Amino acid sequence: MQHQATPKAQVHARALRRDMTDAERKLWSGLRGEQLGFKFRRQHPLGPYIADFACLHPRLIVELDGSQHADHQAYDLARDAFFKAQGFDVLRFPSNAPFQNLDGVLSAILHSLNTLAGLAPIPAFPQRGKVEDTASGANS
Repeated sequence: MQHQATPKAQVHARALRRDMTDAERKLWSGLRGEQLGFKFRRQHPLGPYIADFACLHPRLIVELDGSQHADHQAYDLARDAFFKAQGFDVLRFPSNAPFQNLDGVLSAILHSLNTLAGLAPIPAFPQRGKVEDTASGANS
């Protein structure tokens, strides 16, 4: 499974990291720093292609599809086939999904990651900012 990036893809990936879309920034806010328990890379070059988000272990690629993807279905199929040939699963979401339901998107990603890693799936993604510490008020 060789996924060495081409020099052209490496240069293009740097530019894409610098100029992320608002949807990519929103999703990255939930993926960065191993918040899901897995390390993600953004705008990660693989061969001649660039994955929006890639988790190298357990080999998952997450793509956000804007309206331009309707006109590039053949290209997307070729990318997906390449990624799958490299051993990656591919999840695709519409680019508005992180704005409409970020927790739902992250939950779907986490479910796929746990399945690929052979871990028990987590039934629901905990809502950020609403975690209650039951021990903080006990015996104070």
